[in-house]
Amino acid sequence: MSKASSQEYRKTKMLTEPIPKIITSMAVPSIIAFLINSVYSMADTYFVSGLGINATAAVSVNSSLDQIIMMAGSLLAVGANSYIARLLGAKEEKKASQVLSTAFFLAMLFGVVVMIFGTIFMVPMVRVLGATPTCEQYSIQYATYILLAAPFMAASFVMNQCLRAEGSAMLSMIGMGFGGILNCVLDPIFIIGLDLGVAGASIATAISKLVSFSILIFPYLTHRSILRLSLKNFHPTRDIMSQIIKVGSSSMFRSGLAVVSAIMLNNIAGQISDAVLAGVGVSTRVMMFPFGIILGFGTGFQPVVGFCWGAKRYDRVRSAFRFCAWTATIGGAVMGLVVGVFAGPIIGLFGKSSQEMLEIGELCIRLQCVVLPIHAWVAVVNMMCAGLGDAKGALLLSTARQGTCFIPFVHLIAYLFKAVGVASIQAVADLLSLVLAIPVLIHTQKKLNAAEKEFKEQPVGPASPTFATEAE
Repeated sequence: MSKASSQEYRKTKMLTEPIPKIITSMAVPSIIAFLINSVYSMADTYFVSGLGINATAAVSVNSSLDQIIMMAGSLLAVGANSYIARLLGAKEEKKASQVLSTAFFLAMLFGVVVMIFGTIFMVPMVRVLGATPTCEQYSIQYATYILLAAPFMAASFVMNQCLRAEGSAMLSMIGMGFGGILNCVLDPIFIIGLDLGVAGASIATAISKLVSFSILIFPYLTHRSILRLSLKNFHPTRDIMSQIIKVGSSSMFRSGLAVVSAIMLNNIAGQISDAVLAGVGVSTRVMMFPFGIILGFGTGFQPVVGFCWGAKRYDRVRSAFRFCAWTATIGGAVMGLVVGVFAGPIIGLFGKSSQEMLEIGELCIRLQCVVLPIHAWVAVVNMMCAGLGDAKGALLLSTARQGTCFIPFVHLIAYLFKAVGVASIQAVADLLSLVLAIPVLIHTQKKLNAAEKEFKEQPVGPASPTFATEAE
């Protein structure tokens, strides 16, 4: 199949293939990519855990640094993903390329800014992130090389999301997946073989991120993508930026709140002990696997919704939501059961030097597993809002989990229940987010109904190309 025909196929399959098939075909590569990406952190934590509880705590602290780097990346990536999907649905490929290029170069610029400021203010930065005196030096070692990779990390997120927007989830998976596998290979070499300790974990991760960047940019530079990435297409116009920010702001705020909540949690946990800090951090990385499956499934769903919305195929928008809502909820329940049952052995893989770390980590995992079906359903509603360009709904749900349902309660629960409170706060926030998701879904359904009614009432114009409607 030629490049042109392949690209045309990717555009038309959004409107012709059965909903379960198209979403699954896009979700599976995304899920694999997210799972392998989770291996980045898991591998670092696993190999570093052999260096002691303080080193493990340091890696946990620096997870917030990753979130800071991805914060602006998420604004540009998610906003570009939604806008590009709608533009491709409306057959505006040239403008879609402008959106891609604008988001890419702005992400690179943000990464450079983070790298410079993080390097200059290294010591106060790791202290703010939650590093205790006993793990501060380890935190500095880890942050040093991660900062060097910051521009490539932010830009990779944009390319990853934009490839999915055009239906090229497999290319996205290859780029992210290879980097994750490479990190697993390099970690023992640098940490153990070369005896570089925590710094070795950071170097391995930085190299892996750079390799992922190189793979993800390849389709754009070789015209294997529908979109064209170039400085010529860099157009930070008011129209493009407003559309990106409109939807992407919800993801940025979510990332920003995730940073704030993680820093707050790290500081509270660190005041109790390095063991509690490490236990919460390890459990967070373990839960990245079921969360990655949910997020990967959602990212397979979002571009389909956005494309069909742009093409005014509201029947497919409804079908997509029903399929994803049921699949995510049931899948979340199954994953929660499996991970919850084996929480003890899983947390034990990351060292048994501290009984307190094991107990807190196990409790944290099991509580989050109980509410995992709720988290999955809320995530689908959130992706629905983002795909339709409903900025307010997406913003509300994106900020709920780590913001309105977390930050106001974290100090209170930790004060009342100490280490147990620290372990339970995320599960409590997930449960409370359900209260906000229900009215958001009702509003979104009303928006869909109104658009569908308006479309049906439009007078019939000249004949236009149509696509076959499958039995769904």
